[in-house]
Amino acid sequence: MEPYRPRRSVLYVPASNDKALAKIAQLSCDAIIIDLEDAVAPADKIAAREKLAGIFANRPARRCEMVVRVNALASEWGADDLLAVAKFEPDGILLSKVATPRDILEVGDVLDDNFAPDSVKLWAMIETPKALLNIGAIAELGRDPASRLACFVAGTNDLVKDTGVLATPDRRYLVPWLMQMVLAARAGGLDMLDGVSNDFRDLEAFARECAEGAAMGFDGKTLIHPAQIDAANRAFAPAPAALAEAQLVKDAFSLAENAGKGVISLNGKMVERLHLAQAEKLLAKAAAIGA
Repeated sequence: MEPYRPRRSVLYVPASNDKALAKIAQLSCDAIIIDLEDAVAPADKIAAREKLAGIFANRPARRCEMVVRVNALASEWGADDLLAVAKFEPDGILLSKVATPRDILEVGDVLDDNFAPDSVKLWAMIETPKALLNIGAIAELGRDPASRLACFVAGTNDLVKDTGVLATPDRRYLVPWLMQMVLAARAGGLDMLDGVSNDFRDLEAFARECAEGAAMGFDGKTLIHPAQIDAANRAFAPAPAALAEAQLVKDAFSLAENAGKGVISLNGKMVERLHLAQAEKLLAKAAAIGA
């Protein structure tokens, strides 16, 4: 099993925005998505792609993940985006408009043919009705390391556009689909990132949305503005009370009298080995983020 990588806060940065790119090293987000797709106008696509060499040559010393979102492979820019990005060996390549498992497998073949190391993972946008209908089969690829698939990203803005569903502040009509994404991601052993919140000025509403996303089981949230980073980092970090309880469970199972037991009693509650596994995972997460 690969070591845990925190993805609480994942910030989109347009590849065409030099001012935003210059600030990457000072940001406290867990990952950066250099965006060649939605955030870049068609007339600027090629120029944005050509900036990648400079971006990766000046990669921050602080080891946050660096991911590049490429244009859809069916678009006029997608294939060239993929070949260009692979040369720089990012931590991940985020694929837009994914619809079927074949979309993932074909990109994996291109990366293999161009000798991209296994460390280059694939992330997939879940942003179309077809992706949701096929999400179980897509997620299953996460069980095969050769597929490179590591993470799903909810594309809520595109889902709203494509379905006509009403986008309310509480996201009530999106919640069933969001929960479906979380379930599929867990079945495939993938991380699952919540979609963006468009009003970056309303940080109170954003914090509520982060808390709801964490409660739904998301690993983190995609962001469109640095002002959103702190709230996301707090919401998707383990709570102090949960960490204290996890430590109690771990300590209890480590006692000599509990060696080999599948179930123990702790503070009047039945605790199983599955709770120990959950506790150890939570403690490892806290250690990785310094909580």
